[in-house]
Amino acid sequence: SNQAAWRKANLACKIAIDNSEKDQLLQGRDVLRQRKSTKESLAESASNITESLMGISRMMSQQVQQSEETVQTLANSSRTILEANEEFKSMSGTIQLGRKLITKYNRRELTDKLLIFLALALFLATVLYILKKRLFPFL
Repeated sequence: SNQAAWRKANLACKIAIDNSEKDQLLQGRDVLRQRKSTKESLAESASNITESLMGISRMMSQQVQQSEETVQTLANSSRTILEANEEFKSMSGTIQLGRKLITKYNRRELTDKLLIFLALALFLATVLYILKKRLFPFL
């Protein structure tokens, strides 16, 4: 009974496949009829395609031009940035040198003030010594 049921199912599947193939072939005739269009419609569709391709070509050339301008702008800005970077490097060296000089001058100023104070104290001590010897010789 299983074999008989299997044979019947197999036969039903074959019939269904044959019917679907026939339907596909019949539909293929409609497609073939649709393909037989006039020369005018073919020429019109070809011209439409050509126009759209030309439009795409124009848009692509505009994009290429914009890309070239962008690349040129980027190159110019990159060059400017590199020049600014080099200038900042040289400026940082100058600033460091200036900082060293300022600290050196600050130390010298402190030393000069100390020496002036000591010289003034020595001068005052000398003046007081001279005054003491002249005004009070007995001391």
